[in-house]
Amino acid sequence: MPANPKYLAQSKWQRFAKITAGFIGGFGVSAAIHIVLAIWFDRSIVLITSSFSSFLLWSVLFVVAYIPRNGWRVWAIYLSIILLCGAIVLLHQ
Repeated sequence: MPANPKYLAQSKWQRFAKITAGFIGGFGVSAAIHIVLAIWFDRSIVLITSSFSSFLLWSVLFVVAYIPRNGWRVWAIYLSIILLCGAIVLLHQ
């Protein structure tokens, strides 16, 4: 059964933004969160658990990117999380 067209993104740019935000942005957010976790906890433990938990977090973030109507808003949220984690890493050094 095909999806109802009224729930699909009409603009190709919105579809592109959601796909790239889910794929690239989700990976960036999951990597940034695990880097911050490596600061606070033992790095070897975070490295071992991140091989599994980063994939799970990435897949959840990929699906979450399709919930809002505006894909660029998802990009803004994901980039702000990445920048916040980067600021935490820089302040810690």
